[in-house]
Amino acid sequence: MSVAIELKNITKRFGSVVANHNVSLSVNKGEILSLLGENGSGKTTLMNMISGIYYPDEGQIFIDGEEVLIRSPHEAFDYKIGMIHQHFKLVDLFTAAQNVILGLSEEGRYDIKQVSLRVKEISEKYGFDIDPDKKIYEMSVSEKQTVEIIKVLYRGADILILDEPTAVLTPQETRKLFAVLRKMRDAGKAIIIITHKLHEVLALSDRVSVLRKGEYVGTVNTAETTESELTEMMVGKKIDLNIERAEPENPQDRLVVKGVDCVNREGVKVLDNVTFTARSGEILGIAGIAGSGQRELLEAIAGLQHLEEGEIIYNNPKTGKCDNLRDKTPLQIRELGVRLSFVPEDRLGMGLVGNMDIVDNMMLRSYRRGKSFFVERSGPRDLADEIVRSLEVVTPSTSTPVRRLSGGNVQKVLVGREISASPTVLMAAYPVRGLDINSSYAIYNLLNEQKKKGVAVIFVGEDLDVLIELCDRIMVIGGGRVTGVVDGRNTTKEEIGLLMTKTGGGDLND
Repeated sequence: MSVAIELKNITKRFGSVVANHNVSLSVNKGEILSLLGENGSGKTTLMNMISGIYYPDEGQIFIDGEEVLIRSPHEAFDYKIGMIHQHFKLVDLFTAAQNVILGLSEEGRYDIKQVSLRVKEISEKYGFDIDPDKKIYEMSVSEKQTVEIIKVLYRGADILILDEPTAVLTPQETRKLFAVLRKMRDAGKAIIIITHKLHEVLALSDRVSVLRKGEYVGTVNTAETTESELTEMMVGKKIDLNIERAEPENPQDRLVVKGVDCVNREGVKVLDNVTFTARSGEILGIAGIAGSGQRELLEAIAGLQHLEEGEIIYNNPKTGKCDNLRDKTPLQIRELGVRLSFVPEDRLGMGLVGNMDIVDNMMLRSYRRGKSFFVERSGPRDLADEIVRSLEVVTPSTSTPVRRLSGGNVQKVLVGREISASPTVLMAAYPVRGLDINSSYAIYNLLNEQKKKGVAVIFVGEDLDVLIELCDRIMVIGGGRVTGVVDGRNTTKEEIGLLMTKTGGGDLND
């Protein structure tokens, strides 16, 4: 098997930060290589150097055995390298075929019919399912990704790099993508996949290269490794990858949501007749393709979204009374004794104040109208110290401004603060996004501790394996509607995946 691309002693710095240090690895023709590593391990930076977005400070890149200099994405295409990024670069108003030829310089006028025919040829060769004349804004996420892949194949790419390609796909769409990638591999393409999903690595790749803190750890044959071995390579120590799931004890209906409708600022209905119950001592998972209404639902419960219809009934365990939270402000909801801890997707936009230090961000939680929160600092300081210690937050001190922390450490501060509020209902939206495996499991354990204390936990997650392992029940949202509720102990990823695409049109499923 001949080597398609080889990196030797690649180093890249951004100021005083070393993103990659002395990395050497190779990818063969007719091979799928998974590039594995925690957030911040330098995976994307390394691939951005191959695709011409960054230029290495030190080291060499060889293609077909010859040293090359790649100073731009255009030069990368000259060497038949194409990268498919996490965030698609498509023009919504154009068709698939128009997007494919966008930016190509060819003599004379484009014959869009010829382009469409070529797109169909590529689709048939590798097993894509795409209409060249369909507009991007009419497409599902997986169709848009297909257009991005066809774009680089149309340009003649033999080395393809895919950055977290399954992050927004259902299990069924993921399986289709993997089938296509295997056909491309069999046709002699060299494929690199950046990922952190271990089960997908084992299902798809031929070899796995691991980075840790910007350095190359090693490469193993996929057939000869295990999840725990790869985790140890990524993190540097053994980790127990089991999530403990206790049976709910004496579950009570804590939050009853009935017929909730919500319209966004553009006048689009984002929640449509949503009805469900969250119970004490139970973790209710919420699954769905990104943008299906998960965020709006949690914001509505937290008093951050106006409802058109419906009610949110809170059964207060302290008073025994039922309160309708609809249209109450977050402050009024808290004054009712309801602690809706909310970990938003936008950490610094909604959850924390970037210019304030960790201690002051703890104080935000205990602030009450009419009371000065500048007087008592010892409680928040103790809390900050405890969170930094238990969640291993990397920070010079608790007086460091939050904006100077990495994204993963910001998330730990936010999650720790919300859980410390001793809520009766805890809502966590993507609480492990950006966290390493170690910290992720610390968060799962914290959620389980809340469950044991009788808290009703609502957990919105992206990883279906984690949802199935962690949650007692899983509610699936598609296009703002509840498409089903399944038992976490007896469901499968395939069942959840079918429910995720139930209301959306134009997806790639059979």
